[in-house]
Amino acid sequence: MLNKYRGSQILFHWLTVLLIIVAYATIELRWMAEKGTWQRNAVMITHFSAGFCVLILMIARLWLRTRSVTPPITPPVARWQTGLSHLVHTLIYVLFVVLPVLGLSSRYLRGKEWALFGINMPVATSPDPVTASMLIDWHETLAPLGYWLIGLHALAALFHHYFLKDDTLRRMMP
Repeated sequence: MLNKYRGSQILFHWLTVLLIIVAYATIELRWMAEKGTWQRNAVMITHFSAGFCVLILMIARLWLRTRSVTPPITPPVARWQTGLSHLVHTLIYVLFVVLPVLGLSSRYLRGKEWALFGINMPVATSPDPVTASMLIDWHETLAPLGYWLIGLHALAALFHHYFLKDDTLRRMMP
């Protein structure tokens, strides 16, 4: 038996990476499309849709994680590294569940038309713009944390691969 994660875990991990790149890229580059144009609308629909997919994938990944044994790192690492790894992974899971929930909830509560995958979504019959604004403020405040957590996660994987010469990175490679 190979010392790797299950194929579904590997697939969902890399799909999540791709969708997070799309979500961050669309929001960072939205300035390139003028407000009110179909291009800006397409960028925002792409952002919302990628975020929704990240939420679904993160829930699926959590479910898979509870049903699968984590393959051991060979050679074993120090306990403090394992603890730090668990902390970073927990923060990543929490952040990429909370961010889409905040973003999508804010869209719903605004009471204005919005879409996922080009399909109009329901809106609150009694809009709450104050709560919607608070949710999007939290979304925008927490989102930059993703850059740091992803960077730390990637750097740790590369450190393990190139300096510690263990199989941490190879366990998640297709």
